[in-house]
Amino acid sequence: MENKIVELDVREDIKNKLEPFQKIMQAITGLEKGDVFILHAPFKPAPLFTVLKAKGFDNEVEEIESKHWKVTFTKRG
Repeated sequence: MENKIVELDVREDIKNKLEPFQKIMQAITGLEKGDVFILHAPFKPAPLFTVLKAKGFDNEVEEIESKHWKVTFTKRG
């Protein structure tokens, strides 16, 4: 079975002063072992790392350019 990949860009939400936390939590709902969640944000979302680690995700962080961070979260088994 192929792993699911969910991608979410919250840069516009944050630019418009909208809190994307619920949108992020909704995006990861139902992800299973090996599934991937890719988040695009305007800054390194360090507090989210702890929250998603507790939910069973590892992460890799990449700074694409100024104000564009890509974080790849992978669900552990």
